[in-house]
Amino acid sequence: MDDIFLARKIATSAGELLLKVRTELAHADPQIRKDAGDQRAHNYLVAELAEHRPDDAVLSEEAPSDDLSRLDDERVWIIDPLDGTREFGEIPRTDWAVHVALAVDGRAAVGAVALPALGMTLTSFPSETLRPLSDRPPRVIASRTRPGPAAQAVCGAVAGEMIYMGSAGAKAMAVVRGEAEIYTHTGGQYEWDNCAPVAVAQASGLHCSRIDGSDLVYNNENPYLPDLLICRTEFADAALGALAATDLG
Repeated sequence: MDDIFLARKIATSAGELLLKVRTELAHADPQIRKDAGDQRAHNYLVAELAEHRPDDAVLSEEAPSDDLSRLDDERVWIIDPLDGTREFGEIPRTDWAVHVALAVDGRAAVGAVALPALGMTLTSFPSETLRPLSDRPPRVIASRTRPGPAAQAVCGAVAGEMIYMGSAGAKAMAVVRGEAEIYTHTGGQYEWDNCAPVAVAQASGLHCSRIDGSDLVYNNENPYLPDLLICRTEFADAALGALAATDLG
């Protein structure tokens, strides 16, 4: 089983498991539903990777501790078993995801982002085909709960319009799927929030970087990766210019 097939398979299956959790606990307290989803998806993904890639390291948001021996590994699976936990708890929202990525030598080499409530999984291979740009104002997507100044600055620079959504994966895939043109975030993320989305987005031909234009590098000792820009290449220069000129304090 090659890496991309494995990533697609387990991301999709984890998503199916989460849909079952949502149904089983539909009338439970949302926090119980969210906690159960996080833990069950994590357990499933870690078990599958242990079976199929026993020699690779794993970095998961839900792991009880971070085994820093991963720093010596060239291949590290970076997973977010449930991205958009808040939205997962708010039935029937669809803007939540499962992220499965493989970082090789610090780069997002393989990625699968499952959008279970939409019944789809997007991957870095085969890559998604971008839709032609329309004449409408570019849509800048931001967090529904932590929009921050970055998206507003970029929106003004490109004379765009703001749209809001949960889950970093759902937002990034909205750009891949042609539902938005620009996604930028400065409110704080971790490697598991964006490694799989970046792998999928860059494979489709989108610009992916830190907000200063530098590369996104993974498998760091501190997995905090607070900012990123994913956008159509046509808007990359304008977005990076606006971000450089804005006090994002």
